[in-house]
Amino acid sequence: MAEGHGVEYLTLQNRSVLTRCVSRRVPFRWMINPYRGCEFGCKYCYARYTHEFMELRNSLDFERKIYVKQHTAWLLRQELKGVRAGESIAIGTATDPYQPAERKFGITRSILEELAQHKGFEIGLVTKGTLILRDMELLRVLSQTNTVSICVTITTMNTDLARILEPRAPRPDLRMKVVRQLTQAGIRVGINCAPVLPGITDSPADLESLVALAAQAGAAFVFTNPLFLKSCSEKVFLPFVEQKFPHLLPLYRARYSSRAFLPAEYGRRISKLVRKYCEKHRLHSQPRWPSQSENGPACPSEQIRLFE
Repeated sequence: MAEGHGVEYLTLQNRSVLTRCVSRRVPFRWMINPYRGCEFGCKYCYARYTHEFMELRNSLDFERKIYVKQHTAWLLRQELKGVRAGESIAIGTATDPYQPAERKFGITRSILEELAQHKGFEIGLVTKGTLILRDMELLRVLSQTNTVSICVTITTMNTDLARILEPRAPRPDLRMKVVRQLTQAGIRVGINCAPVLPGITDSPADLESLVALAAQAGAAFVFTNPLFLKSCSEKVFLPFVEQKFPHLLPLYRARYSSRAFLPAEYGRRISKLVRKYCEKHRLHSQPRWPSQSENGPACPSEQIRLFE
């Protein structure tokens, strides 16, 4: 079935929902991604490589072919028998759990409904989707017996810039309203400002604007990390830079020519700036999850902690 921006929804008969995280660089034990692929089409997305596991080599297939996992709640019920109280479960580590497909298929909601039947887990969820407000009451119920932390990803408050970076994601001001509404509902929520893009979203004025608005919205934390650029992401991101920011193309080619990460010094500079703005705007809380990330919390990166 094809809809919207040439998107095709495909059924995926998966055998498992929970994926054990074996990396020591991330702070959670288990991962859940309700969908394969993401319609938001963010130019910097690191997770495009996940479609290569299915022999889909065109990087744009990641945002055009969305795989909907079947029997998710039933499978999760069985697998949770092997998860101990106190262990952490991250939802949305590679693809957004509240992308447009969720409105039609409700896979994320079915996962939350199953998790709400359990207690003692540490649950984190990352999203750009305003559809999360549909499940606000369910998240409140889930928070009563589990530790829940929501990260709303906002990379810039510049609407025009966000529109070209994240062409089918909700506007940043709408995402900030989500932060405010979830906070007012008693749900712990903060900002995931990742990735930070050199020369595009990393100016001091832009970073301070985001932190100030996050504080006004009642965010519990602001987390940030620089761009992590895998080879599969370069195929989309570098042509985008060439088209929209041609003066920056030599910089990006030089910085990412031999590795997927920026030098650690760049991360320290961004960390110092954001720490200063958080102190200025009285936003001091330590993010409980994710504490380490780059574009999303699932992949290794140069690690930055903002509140030490």
